[in-house]
Formats: sequence, C-alpha cells, structure tokens
Amino acid sequence: MPFQSATGAGVHGQVGSVDQSDRRVPINLRQSGPTPVELLITTRVRKSPYWHLSHEAGCWRATIYNRVYHPRGYVRPEDGGAMVEYEALVNHVTMWNVAVERQIQIKGPDAEAFCNYVITRDATRIEPMHAKYVILCNEEGGILNDPILLRLAADEFWFSLSDSDLEFWLRGVNIGMGFDVSIAEIDVCPVQIQGPKSEALMVDLFGDKIRDIPFYGLMRGQVAGHDVIVSQTGFSGEKGYEIYLFDATLHAEDMWNGVLEAGRRHSLKVIAPAHHRRIAAGILSWGQDMDQETLPFQCNLAYQVPRKKTAPYIGKAKLEAARAEIDAGRFPFKTMMVGLALGGKPITDYAPDFWLVSDQDGGDAIGFVTSPWYSPELETNIALAWVPVEKKEIGTKLTVWLPDEYASNVGEAVPAEVVEVPFRPSTNPNARELAKEEGRDYSY
Repeated sequence: MPFQSATGAGVHGQVGSVDQSDRRVPINLRQSGPTPVELLITTRVRKSPYWHLSHEAGCWRATIYNRVYHPRGYVRPEDGGAMVEYEALVNHVTMWNVAVERQIQIKGPDAEAFCNYVITRDATRIEPMHAKYVILCNEEGGILNDPILLRLAADEFWFSLSDSDLEFWLRGVNIGMGFDVSIAEIDVCPVQIQGPKSEALMVDLFGDKIRDIPFYGLMRGQVAGHDVIVSQTGFSGEKGYEIYLFDATLHAEDMWNGVLEAGRRHSLKVIAPAHHRRIAAGILSWGQDMDQETLPFQCNLAYQVPRKKTAPYIGKAKLEAARAEIDAGRFPFKTMMVGLALGGKPITDYAPDFWLVSDQDGGDAIGFVTSPWYSPELETNIALAWVPVEKKEIGTKLTVWLPDEYASNVGEAVPAEVVEVPFRPSTNPNARELAKEEGRDYSY
C-alpha cells in the first residue's frame, strides 16, 4: 500500500489516491494519527455558561464547536473511557453540555417567510411550539448547516445550530432580500437529557404534562425558578429532551444543579455527546460527515428536499436539477455516504483521521471513513463512510485501513461491508424512520 506504513498506521502526509476532483477543497486526508498536545484555553474562544460546571463534573478533554469550548470526555480511558459513558446513556439517563448549539433568533412579521426562504423544507408547516430538523443550503445545493428549527410563536423562530457559524450568512441573505425581521444570537443555552430514564427525570422536573410533548414538540417551563423551553429532541436515538435556559449567563448554575439534584434518584450521569450512539442511529455530524460541498442526496438527506414546495428557497434550482438527474438514473456526483460494518478490534474512541477505504482486495484507497465506533449491541465496529457511487449498494464488500491499535493484524486492512443506515432501530425513532417503516413519503 503506497499510503500505508510498515506498522499499518498511515504515513504522515497527504493521501492523494482518493479521487476528490469534484471538490474545490478536498476533505483533509492527511494521516497524522493522534497528536497529544494540550488544548490552549484563551479568550479567543467562548466559554459557555456551563463550561466550569462541566469541569467540576470531571471533563478532562474538549474540542471547539461553533467557536465555543465543547466537553468531549468525562470518564478517563483508564476507567473505561467513552464506553462507560455509553453504558450510562443506554441504561440510565445522562446530561450533556450542548451550549455550543448557539441559538439564532429570527423575529418579526416576515419570520416565517424568511425561514422558508433559507431552509429546504416547508417552514409554513411548522406550527408554533413545534420544531423540525432542517438543512440550509447554499446556491449550489451544498449543506451549510443542519440545525433544529424551533418555532416559538407565529413571528419567532430559533435556529439551534450545528457546527457552522450561520448568523453572519443569515444576516447577509437578508441584506439582499429585505425581509422584515430581526436576526440575532440570544442568551439561551441548552443541555440535553438523554437515555431511557429521561422521561422519568423530566416528570420530576416538570410534572406529568411532559409526557404529552410529541417528538419535536415544545413546552414552556421552569427549572430552579428560571424560564426554559423544553423540546423532545436529541442527538442519540435514545428517548431524550433538550432544556433551553433563558438568560443562561445569569442562571446556568441554578439550572444545572437543579437537574443534577433531580437526577440523583435516576442515576443521572454527566457525559459528552454520545457520538458512538448517534452513529448507530445514522445521525450526521456537520463538518465531520458532510459540509458545504455536500448535496443532501449524497448523505441520506434527500427527504429534506421536498418535491411539493413551490415557494423559492436558496439552492432550489440546483437541488431540483440534481434530483432530476438521479430520477433519470444518473448521479451528478462521484461519491455517496454509506454505512459500514467492519472488522478489527473494538473502536472505543474518536478517530483522529479519516481512515481509508479500499476495494475488497485492498489496493489504492477509493474512499474514507468519517465516523467510526464500536456497537456493543451489534457486536461489531460500525462507521459512516464516503465511497464511489458504484460501491454504494448494500452488501458491497470493501476493506478499511485501521491504525495499529484497532487493526486485527498490523499492516493489513480489515474486511468491511456496506449495510443499512440506521445500523440499529432507534429507541425513540424519528418521523423519518417511522415513515420509512410504514412506506410513507416524508419529503415535505
């Protein structure tokens, strides 16, 4: 293997054998492995209101997400690491500091029309006190962000952002379009409450009325005397909620400690966002699995491009043209995202590189893994990966080049197979999964 070292780990350099000629900025395939350096904490990156509370809860490592420090580990490797956090999520209830989901408020007489113009889905079908998972695309159809869009009132929406700074883009769009809205980040920060005991904990906090919130439904309430919005949403595939705290810079400690106190009887554990569980649920991570050069048809988000939305929106012409090509049996792109079940030793932590994918018999790299982890329920490693369109069919045999710590044999690729996504049924299936099970169209 020209890109493989004698030890099986990737060489420290750019891999040139993966065809990304259809991208302006190719995904960085430098195989540099783990680089143990200390994260520098400075004033250039924002500390969320829950940052110090996460540290008190045991946070020992972090990353940066939306220009905010983001906890990514509470249980140290010598104590079982992220898989211990996984066990808490799937068996009990967990709280995540997700203040990095910055809230951009759209408010005014044209709020609905503005949101309908910048998202691909039909914003007019989102009722007040409900939410939807949405995508925003650029004029070429590339995905700029995949937030949750909350509708608080007829004239007020919040974009709960994934990892790209959308506020500036939204403001720029409106300079050109002139909708009668205000656009601004607000002092609202969420935590996620995820796991099979989440409803019981939320009942203790808010009463039995919490049981009536539908998936993507919203409710007003209070924690420790402070106003919050509750949504039945999450990033795990488990039953879960988010609590959005108003005036979070003032009241973070009160709410956080109030949830901890209520959670004691439910074995609540503070953990990092569970990427091992979201991968199994087929939930994508912007910037890791997709970006602004990705069309939704390439990554299982085709349902986000409605066939019946007549109103104009950014990217509509390109997306409809791409779908027409696909309907005609032609693909206007070279690669697609697939799910892989793969061999090797259990992958129990974040991948520091985009690990390379080859054909069944090895050889030059043809694709790369974006999100791998071990699934205890399936008893195998699973991953989201980019492969050539002709390799997308379920059952296609491939190989993946893992680093030494996970490889079955040093210097050898492990077998992999393209499988269905999601990899396992969600405990709390979303509307798209339910529609698929029932054979219904969910592309509005």
